[in-house]
Amino acid sequence: MIPWIVLDSARIPDGREELRLKRRGDEFSIMLGANELMNSRLSGSEEALARLACAKTVGRPRPGVLIGGLGMGFTLRAALADLPPDAKVTVAELVPAVVAWARGPMAELFAGCLDDARVDVGEADVADLIGSARAAYDAILLDVDNGPDGLSRSANDRLYSLAGLAGARAALKPGGVLAVWSAHPDAGFAARLRKAGFEVEEVHARARGKRGARHVIWLATRKA
Repeated sequence: MIPWIVLDSARIPDGREELRLKRRGDEFSIMLGANELMNSRLSGSEEALARLACAKTVGRPRPGVLIGGLGMGFTLRAALADLPPDAKVTVAELVPAVVAWARGPMAELFAGCLDDARVDVGEADVADLIGSARAAYDAILLDVDNGPDGLSRSANDRLYSLAGLAGARAALKPGGVLAVWSAHPDAGFAARLRKAGFEVEEVHARARGKRGARHVIWLATRKA
């Protein structure tokens, strides 16, 4: 069997662990401590996150989309495939090294999507962008942890708190959608979404084909 090779590592600001980019043949993995955050062969649910959210923006003029977390670009590529030419996609990536990996060893995975005229990639905390926005986005997509809790860094807990969800609601245009990816169900999070003023739909998506792990995507639509 081909062994894994660690290509690079990077510390998450205020995080408890470091990210490690590994490669085995043509397969990539991003690890956080002992947890695999993503694998280049398991993209199904991240792509579903984008497709389901972007479907909610159909018919909206010049849709604005905010993506929290660049990762391996699965969500970004799927969003670009479904969004119109006049869309604007902002990607907030907290760790500068992840952007460097996207333009370096993982460039083939990204297939030039970072150079799409609709895309603006910023080294920023998505929580800060959400907190400073008012009715700015048609969709906000979050894939920054393995679920609605601060796995990568404790500060991310604010994204999933009632106050954080209220901020996300304020950052969305009426009828806009907050889409959140998770590796596991969380009934308490769904309840918080409703309490924050969202209509909530919970969708299950496979990580790979029909046999991969079942992940959860919450589609939370802002009530007018």
